[in-house]
Amino acid sequence: MAVGQKLRHVVESQQFSRDLLEEVFRRADEMRAEPHRAAGRLQGRVLAALFYEPSTRTRLSFESAMLRLGGRTMGTDNAREFSSAAKGETLEDTIRIVSGYSDVIVLRHNEEGAARRAAAVSDVPVINAGDGKGQHPTQALLDVYTIRDEIGRLDGIQVAMVGDLANGRTARSLAYLLSKFRDVTVWFVAPPQVAMRDDIKAHLDEHGVRWREEPDLHAVLPQVDVVYQTRIQKERFDDAATYEAVKGVYRMGAPEMALLGRRAILMHPLPRVDEIDPAIDSDPRAAYFRQARNGVQIRMALLDMVLS
Repeated sequence: MAVGQKLRHVVESQQFSRDLLEEVFRRADEMRAEPHRAAGRLQGRVLAALFYEPSTRTRLSFESAMLRLGGRTMGTDNAREFSSAAKGETLEDTIRIVSGYSDVIVLRHNEEGAARRAAAVSDVPVINAGDGKGQHPTQALLDVYTIRDEIGRLDGIQVAMVGDLANGRTARSLAYLLSKFRDVTVWFVAPPQVAMRDDIKAHLDEHGVRWREEPDLHAVLPQVDVVYQTRIQKERFDDAATYEAVKGVYRMGAPEMALLGRRAILMHPLPRVDEIDPAIDSDPRAAYFRQARNGVQIRMALLDMVLS
């Protein structure tokens, strides 16, 4: 998916080496510091957004990124219903067609592995904007970029991942990227029904990353630099009873923030439901809205890299 510093497709977090991550971050820093220099860089290029699942931040931040670079966008918010998929067309055929209309395809799909299938048949770069329970690599890139920005380092950090970790593609993708850095510890804080899957644990073991499972969020909070809160995803549950049993089990409010270190941060890929009390939004350690804004610069950098 990547050759040296040259990106073709963005399918999964594992494809990013530390050097490639640093290149993405360098370009994002440039986009943020001197946005006028990026204007017009992708003039005449067209981005096709194929979203088979709902999205606000990812869809709009990609469109904002492309427009800021001088390109144009087209696409659909509900490709499952308003594309030829409703007529039975395969994903592969859709990608073959759309790649003839555009210069880059941003794909969100309900099936794990869909982005890799799309990249295998596309004539233009494919960027994975989330595939089922699989991965969301561009979210993980902006998450790591945010940690670097807020904490000042990526080596030697302690991160608590909280919530639905079995189905949470954002947490899975972030875990893969954290394995690129030294002396990292990851705490998995989740109900047993939605604990982090074994493939991620095996990957962290393989790369020498310490991880621990701890169901008590309050015990973890004083020890970590980053709390990565996620919602319990109702749409990922086949059984309503299981969802009801685990929803709302972890919530960040004033008592929890009192346990968190003074220099630590609270992140969330959003949207939130009830797992973060809006009353703590004004706390300077609440980084989730700054985190979301970072998506524009990261996606500008990625578009620039795959299309340059």
